[in-house]
Amino acid sequence: MCIEIDKTARKIIFKFRAGSAKKVCLAGDFNKWNEESHPMEKIGDFWHLTLQLLPGEYRFKYLIDGFWHNDLEAHKYAPNAWGSDDSVVVVPEPTSGVT
Repeated sequence: MCIEIDKTARKIIFKFRAGSAKKVCLAGDFNKWNEESHPMEKIGDFWHLTLQLLPGEYRFKYLIDGFWHNDLEAHKYAPNAWGSDDSVVVVPEPTSGVT
């Protein structure tokens, strides 16, 4: 339940704590909500996945052992057609590292 952003490289690191889970996948706008295309890797009690996304806002959810979960630390939430909310990650414009 954490999103880290590398603003220079536009890399987004998704982390979700689900130590007893057997399978965790990330689905959202960026993969047309494909439930299988972005499996996460388990490291300790956390599941990790790094994506490189263009600047913008992306809806997403975690699919954990067949059940959908939001990220409690998402940048914001947006209502969906099924009466619940989707998590939203906001990817900023890249920075050059020069101040």
